[in-house]
Amino acid sequence: MKLIAVGESLKNIDKITHQTLLVTYPNIEWKKIKGIRDILSHHYFDLDANVIFEICTEHISDLLSTLKKVKRDLS
Repeated sequence: MKLIAVGESLKNIDKITHQTLLVTYPNIEWKKIKGIRDILSHHYFDLDANVIFEICTEHISDLLSTLKKVKRDLS
């Protein structure tokens, strides 16, 4: 559920900023993050638990670091 919330929030941020903010942080695959939200929300029978586990164990820390940088840059 938290991945859904993150994806939805990023979609909203992207919309509010007219797709100009997130693209300035190219180290993160924003499109994939926003897309995983749709898969989790609408195609849950097609989920691969190993893929979700990999996302949580290998990619969340990079996302968190980048989001902290975004917050600092906006302050």
